[in-house]
Amino acid sequence: MKFHNPTSEIYVPDGSAADKALARTTHLGIGAHQDDIEIMAFHGILECFGKSDKGFTSVTVTNGSGSARDGIYAHYTDEQMQAVRRTEQKKAAYLGGYSAHVALDYTSSAVKDGKNSQVVEDLKALLGATKAQVIYTHNLADKHDTHVSVALRLIRALRELPPDTRPQKLYGCEVWRNLDWMNDKDKVVFDVSAHENLAASLVGIFDSQIAGGKRYDLATMGRRRANATYFESHATDAATSVIFGIDLTPLIADVTLAPKDYIASFIHRFADDVSSRLAKLS
Repeated sequence: MKFHNPTSEIYVPDGSAADKALARTTHLGIGAHQDDIEIMAFHGILECFGKSDKGFTSVTVTNGSGSARDGIYAHYTDEQMQAVRRTEQKKAAYLGGYSAHVALDYTSSAVKDGKNSQVVEDLKALLGATKAQVIYTHNLADKHDTHVSVALRLIRALRELPPDTRPQKLYGCEVWRNLDWMNDKDKVVFDVSAHENLAASLVGIFDSQIAGGKRYDLATMGRRRANATYFESHATDAATSVIFGIDLTPLIADVTLAPKDYIASFIHRFADDVSSRLAKLS
C-alpha cells in the first residue's frame, strides 16, 4: 500500500504480510498521536484481544514531534522524539496483540489544514483495505485542535466511500475532554473492566510522555474508574472501568448533517437538562 508520506509505515506485530493484517481487521482505531489509541480505543483492543476471529488495527495520523519533554528526553530533538514515540507505539501494538499499526507520519499543521486532501486519501485507502466494522476516533467536543481535525478528516473520508462499504459504527471517544458532561441517554458506555493490567501497561509503555511530565497512565486509569463510579448515583457500580463515547455513525449515514450541528445537539440537550432541573427544584 502506498501512502503520500515516504516515511509512513505499516507494522505487523506477528510478522504477517501487511495486506493480510489489514484485511483481518474488524475494529479500527484512528488517532492523532502516539498513545491516543490506547487512551480512547481500549474497548476495541479488548474486543479483539486473544480472539482468532477479530483483529484490531491502530492508525496514528501525526508524527508526534511537538510533544512535551523532560527528564532524559528534555534535550531530544523533534526527530529523536519522533523515533522514540514510533518505537513506543510499536511496543504497544505488540503488547496489545494488534493486527497491525499504521503510522501516516503527517505534521499537525498538515492535518489541521482542511484543504489538504492527502490525509483523507490515505485514510480512504486504509478504510478500503481494512473494511472494519467498528471505528474509534476522537470526539468532536475534544479541546485539542489536531484531535478534532483527525475526526473531521475521517468523517470526510468515510462519506466519500460507497454507503455499503462504510462501517457499522463510528465512535468518538475521550482524550482531551471527557464526556461525563453528556446526558446519560446520549452516552455510549464502554465497559473496559477486563484486563486492567493490560490497560495500565498499554498507556504506561509511552515513557517519553509520562517521564516527559504528563502522567497519562494515572489520569487515564483514574478517569475510567471515575466514569464507572459516577455514572449512576442510585445504584452500586456495575463496572470498575468505563470509557464514554459519542455515536458518530449518523454523520456517515446522513452526509448532509453538519458535524458542528450534530455535536451542538448534544450540548443543547445537556443545557436543557441542567435548566429543567434547576427550574424543577427552585
